Amino acid sequence: MGKEEKYNNKSCKPQAFSYTKYRTRLHEIVDRVIDACDDEKCNAHIDYEQLPSKTAVIEILHKLRAVLFPGYFNEEKLDPVNLRYYVGQTVAGLFDTLSDQIARSIRHDCFKLDLECTECVDRGYENALALLESVPVLQNTLATDIIAIAEGDPAAKSYDEIIFSYPGMFAITVYRIAHQLYHLGVPLLPRMMSEYVHGETGIDIHPGAEIDERFVIDHGTGVVIGETSEIGKNVRIYQGVTIGALSVPKGKIEEMKDQKRHPTIEDDVIIYSGATILGGDTVIGARSVIGGNVWVTESLPPDTQVLIESPRQIYRKKN
Repeated sequence: MGKEEKYNNKSCKPQAFSYTKYRTRLHEIVDRVIDACDDEKCNAHIDYEQLPSKTAVIEILHKLRAVLFPGYFNEEKLDPVNLRYYVGQTVAGLFDTLSDQIARSIRHDCFKLDLECTECVDRGYENALALLESVPVLQNTLATDIIAIAEGDPAAKSYDEIIFSYPGMFAITVYRIAHQLYHLGVPLLPRMMSEYVHGETGIDIHPGAEIDERFVIDHGTGVVIGETSEIGKNVRIYQGVTIGALSVPKGKIEEMKDQKRHPTIEDDVIIYSGATILGGDTVIGARSVIGGNVWVTESLPPDTQVLIESPRQIYRKKN
């Protein structure tokens, strides 16, 4: 066998043919996927109207954060000369992206539920303006949250550190943005925002929760705050805290949707790590302290302290 013939036998052509043979089977797979998937079977959304974009929603959050805290989260340097230009350009871009994403979310509900026209484009513009108009109020409220964190955490070296690096502060910031959209009646976007920050921080705050100023989440991983929770001023909670709902009986979902299912936490309450507080009728009175790992499903009067009795520990000498 000559050298040239031996080389040809080792060429890539047989492998290329094998690849083509397998690849042609993809047509059949694609047909089966399309035939098997529809709205009822796999919740497909095949329509000429687009859903909101997760990428765009995340971009909105980061740009809003840069407007709420000018100079912290923008890539370019801000100084007194270019501040107005930067904020103006960012706000104008936010208006365009926000109004588009809001209109998409409203239009999706209209198409899905076969509703009459609700002027989704105009509502997108109006709601985007309403959110942007609320920025000064949000800034003032977030400033109280930052102060409360600094006053209660000796590890906080500066406000800068809190704004830049505290996951609780990030989660509270996104909650306060999403909460505004929730009250404007915007579908989808508030939950998309809250679930994004949930994935980033491990802190799950439903945008429907009512949370007053000077709110602190210390450390934060594993915190859950449900939709109908009400939290007063100057409340501090630690990691692993659940302010949640009792299990809904089978077949009662629809009637429970409009009911208060989550607790009320009054002013100046501290809730330590791992505590679970459940139920729409549960009210934790002002200035109470809820110890770590306790389970509370009944209301407590103001100035109550709830603790678990110290467990008995066993010490043994190793063999």
